[in-house]
Amino acid sequence: MRTLILMRHGKSSYPDGVDDHDRPLDERGRRQAAAAGDWIRAHVGDVEAVICSTATRTRETLERTGIEADARFESAIYGGSPEEILAEIAQVDPEVRVLLVVGHAPGVPFTALELADDASDPAAVAWLRSGFPTSALAVLEVPGDWSDVSVTRATLRDALRVD
Repeated sequence: MRTLILMRHGKSSYPDGVDDHDRPLDERGRRQAAAAGDWIRAHVGDVEAVICSTATRTRETLERTGIEADARFESAIYGGSPEEILAEIAQVDPEVRVLLVVGHAPGVPFTALELADDASDPAAVAWLRSGFPTSALAVLEVPGDWSDVSVTRATLRDALRVD
């Protein structure tokens, strides 16, 4: 069994003249990211690998989590569809047991919903369907290898926002 953590970046700011891709986190986003890192360490354990969007706010989110794992920065995660996100996940080394993906809405929550199987926590599925705010996490248990993730389902264990 593998664990997949899908995370939306922390709250970002909207500085004048800054392209969407380059928007940084605001103070709340920095706090959220640190709290999310603490939650992951306490409830999931050590993250072994990360796939992160190339956007500034996702990179800053990852940095603020304090998670130190091999990270791959992929433009496909920025604005990525579930299919694109799953294609990136499928390339992860099969030795990795815990993977974190830091991305954006709607791609990240739609990916979690697409993967969620019938054994998923109903409250977590309902929460996920009601919205996926900044700094939200979806934690899924994935059977099989990462390369099979696009054809298998996963069990949504937790869906929450960490502030």
